[in-house]
Amino acid sequence: MSIQQSISIKCSPDKLYGAMMSAAEFGQATGAPADIVSEEGGAFSCFGGQITGRQIELKENQRIVQAWRVGSWPEGVYSIVKFDIDRSNGSTTVTMDQSGFPDDSEPHLEAGWHKMYWTPLRTHLEAA
Repeated sequence: MSIQQSISIKCSPDKLYGAMMSAAEFGQATGAPADIVSEEGGAFSCFGGQITGRQIELKENQRIVQAWRVGSWPEGVYSIVKFDIDRSNGSTTVTMDQSGFPDDSEPHLEAGWHKMYWTPLRTHLEAA
């Protein structure tokens, strides 16, 4: 089971990647505290610790792969989230694929990506 979403934002790939890898900018975009170490193996915490994990693979301005978990999940349960970032027609498309999450989490996650990530990031980046 996986969740796949593709979103287009009117910005450059480096702006989107930067916003996702900068604790200050991600926090500013989402309005919630973030702590992000932007190197492979680095830990991250978003939304005041509601989401935590580790950076698995980082390919600057192109790909982010994370071991990602919601704080309410059972201990030791992580999903894999992959963000592929591509430039297209003056915008940047991010394609997200999340797999390995608890079955009952799908509806919450599906809506949460839009509410907590895509809408705030789009508003922040397109206003810049």
